[in-house]
Amino acid sequence: MKTGLLVMALLLSLATALECATKLPAVRTTKGKTVTVLSIDGGGIRGIIPGTILAFLESKLQELDGPDARIADYFDVISGTSTGGLVTAMLTAPDQDNQALFAAKDINKFYFEHGPKIFPQDNASATGPKFDGKYLRSIIRELLGNMTMNQTLTDVIIPTFDIKLLQPILFSTSDAKVKSSKNALLADACIATSAAPTLLPAHYFETKYEDGKTREFNLIDGGVAANNPTQVAITQIFNEILKGNFKFVDIKPMDTTKMLVVSLGTGAAKFAEKYNASIVSQWSAINWIFDKGATPLLDVYSASSNDMVDIQVSSLFQALGAEKNYLRVQDDNLIGNTTSGDRATATNMEALADIGKKLLEKSVARVNIDTGAFEPVVGEGTNSDALTRFAKLLSDERKIRKAN
Repeated sequence: MKTGLLVMALLLSLATALECATKLPAVRTTKGKTVTVLSIDGGGIRGIIPGTILAFLESKLQELDGPDARIADYFDVISGTSTGGLVTAMLTAPDQDNQALFAAKDINKFYFEHGPKIFPQDNASATGPKFDGKYLRSIIRELLGNMTMNQTLTDVIIPTFDIKLLQPILFSTSDAKVKSSKNALLADACIATSAAPTLLPAHYFETKYEDGKTREFNLIDGGVAANNPTQVAITQIFNEILKGNFKFVDIKPMDTTKMLVVSLGTGAAKFAEKYNASIVSQWSAINWIFDKGATPLLDVYSASSNDMVDIQVSSLFQALGAEKNYLRVQDDNLIGNTTSGDRATATNMEALADIGKKLLEKSVARVNIDTGAFEPVVGEGTNSDALTRFAKLLSDERKIRKAN
């Protein structure tokens, strides 16, 4: 814990130094009081879990502000990786009436209808990726058409990874508005961030620079770099603040007391204990990639990415006395088929929806920095209590901005 706090203190000092050095004061506005962030992890068909949580949150917003309230109306930035990127697009892509393409309650309907066709259980490939990805690409393109990144209802961030350049590529609304080469089709960003190694094929597409030259992308799942994109979103906001571009709230870099962050996981199997040192010490490279139906290396990268981000963000908010402003909703007790990202059977999808419902009634939990386990927080109620509290804060913030 002390190490985490020391790191946060160093980050705070760095942010202060940067602000002084660049002579960029905090943006002065009277538009609002709080920066709002939503983040959604990757996890394939396990996106049903955050889909359930989002439906609950939106229902609470509708109780406060009417049936037309939508998630995108309340968050300054929504970030999503892999399946979370697809959910992000559904929440923020405008329909013909400039409303969100999907209400949150319809996200799980999408998974139940299309999941079995995206991940056909009886038609997996013996060579190449497990699934050909044709249905996923067709349904995403059908839904999103020619919509581009700069057209989303609020700022979004969708991480991907360029396998040719071996570097993360972030697609964001803010970048798309100033760089034509980053103003990709929203469909292309979604297909790319979902291209999980071993499961779905990599995605190639091109955009144009301002001078007309072609920029090419060779992309795979953003989960290899940021399966939990919470820190990506927070960092982007701090960058915008330092540049003097953040318009909504009077806030200084690293000031988490003026931030509300909701981070939604897709579940983990921390206590399934699928591997141990005795077993993996005998493995070849093939076993690390694929072993008895599991993908150990991907499991390791995904779990470490999720936990490291949560530890860092949680430490930052705790260090500044703003721990209640950060809510991580995650279940780390998945077992059996529910741990799979591609088990799109009716039975398993129902089980995932049930996990989401039960997660709402579990106590608010925070990660133990030493063990990595989520531990209940005394006195903060259940996740549904916390989300209800967040809904009120989000509603109040929106009313302040509308009034101003």
